[in-house]
Amino acid sequence: MTKPTHDERTTQGTEELRVQLEHSREELGQTVEALVARTDVKARAQEKAAEVKEQAAAKAAEVKEQAAAKAAEVKEQAVVKAAEVKEQAAAKATELKAKAAGVAHQVQDKLPDTVRDKAARAVGEARAQASQAGRVWEERAPEPLRQKAAQGARAARDKRTVLLVAAAGAVTLWLARRRAGRGGGARS
Repeated sequence: MTKPTHDERTTQGTEELRVQLEHSREELGQTVEALVARTDVKARAQEKAAEVKEQAAAKAAEVKEQAAAKAAEVKEQAVVKAAEVKEQAAAKATELKAKAAGVAHQVQDKLPDTVRDKAARAVGEARAQASQAGRVWEERAPEPLRQKAAQGARAARDKRTVLLVAAAGAVTLWLARRRAGRGGGARS
């Protein structure tokens, strides 16, 4: 084994020192950059602001999604409830119509034959007068007024049972008062 000469040893030592020095410079540069980054308040504030902004945007999107889901749920519940209410109203209307028809038949059955005859004659006279009034109306009434009257007549036809029950009740009340008036006058 040969020993390295003094010049060779010095060259190797210098070379090693240069490498170590370069390595130390790189580490020192990185350390300085890290220290500068930590002391750069403006840059750190901007980073934090960007982070907070990103978090806020994510939270806003989440809240918006939750609100949309809740709105759809409430809308669906409202549609279901509206259908239930509509169904209940239709059932109640049918029930009331049946009761009104029953009451009308009871009233009609309890009326004496003379009252029925008078009512039939009154209905005939009313129809004749209504027919005559209709002809006069058609001849003299302005068109817009006739259209409104036709709408009213259609509504009355649609609610015929209710109107008949009301008319029967009015006739019954009138007859009861009339009988009470006769009976009170005969007793005096």
